[in-house]
Amino acid sequence: MRQTKLYPVVMAGGSGSRLWPLSRVLYPKQFLCLKGDLTMLQTTICRLNGVECESPVVICNEQHRFIVAEQLRQLNKLTENIILEPAGRNTAPAIALAALAATRQHTDCDPLMLVLAADHAIANEEAFRDAVRGAMPYADAGKLVTFGIVPDLPETGYGYIRRGDVVPGATDAVAFEVAQFVEKPGLETAQAYVASGDYYWNSGMFLFRAGRYLEELKKFRPDILAACEQAMRGVDPDLDFIRVDEEAFLACPEESIDYAVMERTADAVVMPMDAGWSDVGSWSSLWEISAHTPEGNVHHGDVISHKTENSYVYAESGLVTTVGVKDLVVVQTKDAVLIADRHAVQDVKKVVEKIKADGRHEHHMHREVYRPWGQIRLHRRGRALSGEAHYRQAGGRTVGADAPSPRRALGGGGGDRQSHHQRRG
Repeated sequence: MRQTKLYPVVMAGGSGSRLWPLSRVLYPKQFLCLKGDLTMLQTTICRLNGVECESPVVICNEQHRFIVAEQLRQLNKLTENIILEPAGRNTAPAIALAALAATRQHTDCDPLMLVLAADHAIANEEAFRDAVRGAMPYADAGKLVTFGIVPDLPETGYGYIRRGDVVPGATDAVAFEVAQFVEKPGLETAQAYVASGDYYWNSGMFLFRAGRYLEELKKFRPDILAACEQAMRGVDPDLDFIRVDEEAFLACPEESIDYAVMERTADAVVMPMDAGWSDVGSWSSLWEISAHTPEGNVHHGDVISHKTENSYVYAESGLVTTVGVKDLVVVQTKDAVLIADRHAVQDVKKVVEKIKADGRHEHHMHREVYRPWGQIRLHRRGRALSGEAHYRQAGGRTVGADAPSPRRALGGGGGDRQSHHQRRG
């Protein structure tokens, strides 16, 4: 029997603006420790422990390259496996880059690609692993598997998948043909979906052979495939990073994998997953999946609450107290404070848009940002920013100096040809 190679692909793009002020453009939520001691990216990778697979490939934006490299290094998972996107082009092109890289690396077989998002939370990790193992025979046979989350409430913030007939030749883990992908519904429609038992939340996680995905992409969106192939022809090896040709990739159309392939292919199947999944898309969802006090509160940092109920309070520096309130989100960082009704936190993104429109920096970067080589501390002088860099040296000593271009020092610019190993000096 042919040995199947499982090739995890973790998509780590996005700005996570609904989790502002913790999540910023240059340090978005997938790189934060929101629960426990590991970041969301690291937790996603460690979730694969117990599943026999290759080292994961991470797809991220150019400006996040050193963050990703350092977090993989901490897990001993850094093996020239970071694909850098010059700009986001949605999931269909990103997955195409990974599929092309996989087929080049594994010339002896057509490896299975397990596509995951770096910013999901899963409570029951063994159930997640069971679903992955159960889906492998279907993907090995040429199906394109999407994981459907068994819904426990009529959520209106997710897309849904309607299941069809049981896939013939099912193994112990039953999968269903995909009858329909549906957009985010209204409340009454979502209630009907959940009551029927025929619908799952669309998780955005997939499993298929790299070659099969490329075949279907060529059939339905040859323009995307052609652009990605051209971008991969111009790959510039850079130690731990895979740099695609910028001009070619920027010419690639933007499209999601759902629209480009999954809604069109005749081989889409859905594997149910009941694992306590959340996309952690808001402060409210983070409150829901966190451990609560008897009053229903979630505290991080130095927090004292009195007569406070069902609230999320995060203190980054200094003491934060609440008195006589309920259903609030309070998040304090060194340069910004958010106070919001827990039921209105989807609108945090609008505040971020206002901050951006006003030409402020708080949506883009934190006052203090850490890099493998040291730390940048930002200071506001009028509407301008200046930076002070602190470089680590052997023995733990630091040296302070002006950083004339905070944005470049924080990873916002290109032209940096050093690996993160060299930068650690």
